[in-house]
Amino acid sequence: MVNIAVLGYGTVGSGVVEVINTNSSSINKKAGEEINIKYVLDLRDFPGDPVQDKIVHDFNVVLNDDDIKIVVEVMGGVNPAYSFVKQCLEAGKSVCTSNKELVAKYGPELLQIARDKNINFLFEASVGGGIPIIRPLNSSLTADEIHEITGILNGTTNYILSKMTDEGWEFDDALKKAQEFGYAERNPEADIEGYDACRKIAILSSLAFGNHVDYEDIYTEGISKITSKDIQYAKKLGMAIKLLADSKRDGDNFYAMVAPFMIAKSHPLFSVNDVFNGIFVNGNVIGDVMFYGSGAGKLPTASAVVADVVDATKHLKRNVMAFWSSKKLELTSIENAKRRFFIRIKGNQDTLLADIQAAFGTVEIVTLEDAKDEFGFITQVMTERQYHEAAGKLNDMISMIRIEG
Repeated sequence: MVNIAVLGYGTVGSGVVEVINTNSSSINKKAGEEINIKYVLDLRDFPGDPVQDKIVHDFNVVLNDDDIKIVVEVMGGVNPAYSFVKQCLEAGKSVCTSNKELVAKYGPELLQIARDKNINFLFEASVGGGIPIIRPLNSSLTADEIHEITGILNGTTNYILSKMTDEGWEFDDALKKAQEFGYAERNPEADIEGYDACRKIAILSSLAFGNHVDYEDIYTEGISKITSKDIQYAKKLGMAIKLLADSKRDGDNFYAMVAPFMIAKSHPLFSVNDVFNGIFVNGNVIGDVMFYGSGAGKLPTASAVVADVVDATKHLKRNVMAFWSSKKLELTSIENAKRRFFIRIKGNQDTLLADIQAAFGTVEIVTLEDAKDEFGFITQVMTERQYHEAAGKLNDMISMIRIEG
């Protein structure tokens, strides 16, 4: 029997308990051991819930019990999660977590402690919910040199953009509905401003490239400024607007960013809609690979956590996580990244076309029947720096959206 403790009995924590109780027979068979939840740490009590018999309020009960071999951290946030996880690892207990903030900030340090102790720090559920992506990067794709990881990594923003596209909603209406369904928090800033996706692409980039990518170095834009008019232009072009978390290697240069992009129907992420996530990976040997599935939610995330528990059980005295150096990977400024840009501008195209071409060169004009006082245009491929220089020469620009591919 392998005794485990669960830190936090919120949405994911209760899901972990549910998954283990529901599928205990098959889980134990795959683990080769009986997995027993001995403690559940939470500040609250849960009268009437069978878990109450396992509830403890003092973290030291978990830390000081030598029978606990694996700790599941699903509290979220950095504090006190970081302190608890570090102490557990130093005490020789493997840790499985869904905490993207923790992994993005302290991943290299915690992985090093696990290596030193010959135990494991596993975090499959920190990116993509129930989609297996950490383990493939750690094992299945290790023969490849990864050139690109591009993902729709936040179900909330994807739901909002899908509703704006499919049903013509404005952003505020789609956000409100997402909150009603529990897809978005009361304070949705981390989702809609791109911070959640930023931390996730930092984790994936660090694993893919071997050195630590600091999420604070990643240029990040959210979707709060996207309007129904932007969606109409995208439809006119046969494209969709998605919040992409993008990481690319170009020779010795590494780029990473999070921002709304227009993508064509040929793009592998075009059909990833609603609360689903999709992750596109390109390697120099395997070529293109796609991962798709439920990117969030109680049970999909819990399933990924329990899969890590099974892995940790099978490797109680052997570290299996790949190298992720604490050496910082210096990202190249996105000012050097090349792409096309879609720009909306107030005014009449006949009046402004000469100025636009003087600034941007040859462009493709895009108009909407119900937008008489504005129009859009697509630039040629240029660097971000060139875009900003050209944009500075024009007045009355309404907005800009990057084009991927």
